[in-house]
Amino acid sequence: MAYGNLPGGEPVLEARVAHHRTTTDVLIVGAGPVGLSAAAELRRHGVHCRLVDRLPARLPYAKAVGIQPRTLELWDRMGLVRDVLEAAVPLRGQLLYVDGREQGRMELEMPPEVPYGFAALPQYETERLLERYVARLGTVIERGTELVSFTQDRDGVTARLRTASGTDEELRVPYLIGCDGAHSVVRKTLGLSFGGGAFQEAFMLGDVVADWDLPHDYGVRSVRRAPDGSPGDTLVCIPLPGAGRYRMSMRLPQELAGDPGADAPDGVAHGVTGGRVPGLADLQAVVDRLAPRPARLSGLRWSSVFRISHRIVDQYGRGRVFVAGDAAHIHPPTGAQGMNTGVQDACNLAWKLALVVRGDAGPELLATYDAERRPVGEEVVGRTVRHAVKGIDADPEDRRTLLLREAQLLVGYRGGPLSGAPYGPEDAPQPGDRAPDCGGLTTPVAVYPLRLLDVLRGRPGHVVLLYGSDGGELAAAAEAVRATGGAPAVVILAGGTGPARTTSADRTGTGGSVPPDGSAGPPAPAVPVYLDAAGEFARLYLPDGATGFLVRPDGQLGARFPLAGTAAALSGFLRALSVRRDAPLRDPVVA
Repeated sequence: MAYGNLPGGEPVLEARVAHHRTTTDVLIVGAGPVGLSAAAELRRHGVHCRLVDRLPARLPYAKAVGIQPRTLELWDRMGLVRDVLEAAVPLRGQLLYVDGREQGRMELEMPPEVPYGFAALPQYETERLLERYVARLGTVIERGTELVSFTQDRDGVTARLRTASGTDEELRVPYLIGCDGAHSVVRKTLGLSFGGGAFQEAFMLGDVVADWDLPHDYGVRSVRRAPDGSPGDTLVCIPLPGAGRYRMSMRLPQELAGDPGADAPDGVAHGVTGGRVPGLADLQAVVDRLAPRPARLSGLRWSSVFRISHRIVDQYGRGRVFVAGDAAHIHPPTGAQGMNTGVQDACNLAWKLALVVRGDAGPELLATYDAERRPVGEEVVGRTVRHAVKGIDADPEDRRTLLLREAQLLVGYRGGPLSGAPYGPEDAPQPGDRAPDCGGLTTPVAVYPLRLLDVLRGRPGHVVLLYGSDGGELAAAAEAVRATGGAPAVVILAGGTGPARTTSADRTGTGGSVPPDGSAGPPAPAVPVYLDAAGEFARLYLPDGATGFLVRPDGQLGARFPLAGTAAALSGFLRALSVRRDAPLRDPVVA
């Protein structure tokens, strides 16, 4: 059944789950945001998976609350973003107070071409929306099911599961992904090192309502200096959906601190811990001391003690088993990087696994997961530790660059194993970079401008963008795309007012639309055609004449090339993927 025509009835869903248990391609352990994202992307690419979690239900903790603009872009392409936008609250900036006086206001303003800003959503809500999404694709979480052990050989992975009823099940699968958190069984069984350290301080977290006059769409950071002038206690408040509701974090008072070793039997002191749970009075006492305004707390939903470590694995996988999210990297929550980095891990791995599972790529492609994502994890761990210790100004970057990095819009893989040779201006988006969104695309039918994300939405595979003005040249390039790989091609017609780097020879086409079969070239299959009416595509992509762009499933550029070299560029990319020549980049079908 083609993607986009998925039934949502429960009887069909149950039948699908029963079918998947006998045809599992990938076992995913852990149903947090990272495991759910992996399942969502695998299912979009037509791969059957089982998703197990040892917990009987979602935890009610608002642990990871920050949603980065890059994550919203990924969810947009999946078709999930509308649900998230309706549930989340905007995070427009942060107010900084020192000793009760406002010392600064950081505005989280993105450049106008970035479609989304920063948002906040409790982790349990993020999980609920993702869980509902993957259920529509035919995969439900098997709650109360624990991975006991696994072994692997050159042909697959044998896992032993203990189900909610207490029975043991042996499962044979081609691949396994560990998204099972900081205390990952998958990571330990693989024998991956998890080097790093831990912060000595413990923190209190609380999901509460604050009755004060501060703007709700701003985070609050309030510091009280020690007698010697050094930073002392700190209160951090992140807005949550609901009038006056925040997730507050503060240092744990000594009288509530227990033995950190009791909560870290595996040596990893990270996350929500056991022991005494702070009450509303404990949180109120700290707020009375640190808040910049008098505030009465109420409506406590949950509270906990939280410890922080910073660690990263030496490899993101071995053989047929991989780790993602907190199973691979943990660090301070500064800048809300953790969950968002894990979601990108999942999206990077999923499309590669899908190609290999379908037989459209060789297994060596999977080595690029570690090659691309571990450097990102190392950078995030290092940066969040610096910011936690020295503040966000510890990095000597201009404010715009700093915000783009925090928004994860600068994550890229230039020079990596899948990034082809650069082409065109040095300041243009190159292979490995994020493919920028843009607005102002029009068609003869739509009376409103579209964004590039609108064009890409719902397309789970690779997409080739062909920019130019000559109908014959565009038609020939579209035919080369079809002959080389089968990925869908989309024509972006030059013709806007932006600074397109085109020559007069490139502007001899139709000027408004390109017939699907080309006006001056060989016949080509029908392809979607959009006019760059506002010139935004030309301004952001800086095409050097007639230029093609290969957009990967995770929204990164895989190749950039002159239209005349379309076949050669795509063949080179396919060689990097070690893809089958007969059906390499086709659109997957969700069965």
